[in-house]
Amino acid sequence: MKTENKKQLKILAILVIVLAIISAVNIFAPIPFQFELLQQELPASKPVLALANIGIIIVIYGLLFGLLGYFLSRKLNWPGVFNKKEGWKKLFLKPLYIGIFLGLVLILGDKIFSQFHTLGEFPHPIFPFSISASLGAGIGEEILYRLFLMSLWAFILGFIFKGFNKQNIINWIAIILAALVFGAGHLPSMMLVYGFTSPIQIPIIIIVEIILLNGIVGIVAGREFIKYGLVAAVGIHFWADIVWHVINGLF
Repeated sequence: MKTENKKQLKILAILVIVLAIISAVNIFAPIPFQFELLQQELPASKPVLALANIGIIIVIYGLLFGLLGYFLSRKLNWPGVFNKKEGWKKLFLKPLYIGIFLGLVLILGDKIFSQFHTLGEFPHPIFPFSISASLGAGIGEEILYRLFLMSLWAFILGFIFKGFNKQNIINWIAIILAALVFGAGHLPSMMLVYGFTSPIQIPIIIIVEIILLNGIVGIVAGREFIKYGLVAAVGIHFWADIVWHVINGLF
């Protein structure tokens, strides 16, 4: 195995381990009132669930989504976990700036959309667990939606249209598809928060807000992922959530 691949896989392993630890810690987080009914019927004790979460994260996000997504992204000549040609400014500082901006977009967007329905602004995780939730979402969702799903779709589209010779168009299709699924993936948690038992109960304006705002984050993270790798996408997602969930949540 090339030295570059070893370094990339090492960073990926660290991210997965951090995600596994966070998922275990969040089991012990205070349950917001919206989820109190779910807390009454836990299938096992919290320590057992925490250990189970660690195993599940390592297998699914590490061995399945992580490794498969990494090798697919490399087949596409994408940087994978990080772009070795770029310095820390592009891999860490640029995602910070972009993430802060996107966090402000989420706050403003939620305030605007909340004027058109009666459910109010979206709730946030309880501080300080909002920090670990932001980091967990930044790592886990970027491994799933960008490293794995976006790479998978780009690989499939590239195979189907291999004579088309328009990789940039294929990349953008994959970015948008992954962003749409990323946005729609937030609907189940919103249903739990507001007590909806069926997707048809969700007001259309809420669906538009969730898919649009999260889709914007997904598109930006997807583009940066192709240019700079998973580390950049995780940074963008994390800092956006810090502004959106942590700082905004405190006020």
